[in-house]
Amino acid sequence: MKTLTIDVVSDVVCPWCYIGKRRLERALALLAVQHPDIESEVRWHTFQLNPELAPEGMARADYVFQKFGAGGVAKYEHIAKVGQEVGLPFAFDRITRQPNTVVPHSLIAASEPGMAQDAMVEALFKAYFMDGRDLTEASVLIDIAESAGMLRSEAEQHLQNSELHSQTIASDRAAREMGISGVPFFIFNRQVGLSGAHESETLLNAINEAMSAPAN
Repeated sequence: MKTLTIDVVSDVVCPWCYIGKRRLERALALLAVQHPDIESEVRWHTFQLNPELAPEGMARADYVFQKFGAGGVAKYEHIAKVGQEVGLPFAFDRITRQPNTVVPHSLIAASEPGMAQDAMVEALFKAYFMDGRDLTEASVLIDIAESAGMLRSEAEQHLQNSELHSQTIASDRAAREMGISGVPFFIFNRQVGLSGAHESETLLNAINEAMSAPAN
């Protein structure tokens, strides 16, 4: 079996990152048909769209107005339409709080890359974008983590682990030092980087390019 590693830099409050996840999943399904001898592993990494936000976050309405002005609602209508195309029923009207994402990212970082980490990422995306859950609330995060297969006691420890939170912030800083300024950002086999929630076919082309590139 050949090995394909995919490093995804994203934020759990980035709707384009959720769209990018769905498009990546389709790209990998296409890859499996074309090249059944390739085994892939997806690893998720931290990026904070709003690292300056206080731990308690801020009201979502205020955030959207400050970031996008009066046209913010129309912007999200467009994203919702794209979301429907990939099977994501975004419910932006349910979101009442814009969170600082250090602690949610820490739950992802503490999850084993592969199925466990994918489940955690998916659970956080769904909780925020479909259910409008408040990701600043510890009890909410513990419920989400449990739904992804993590023990409640383990999740509670991660929520209180300041060292893990510092590592999460350092991961965000490392991404910026690499030159990443927007997400999602995909890195295939540490060879090919691609910024944005591109169509599945574009992602598949990047994967094939990475698989054919000579090893460093």
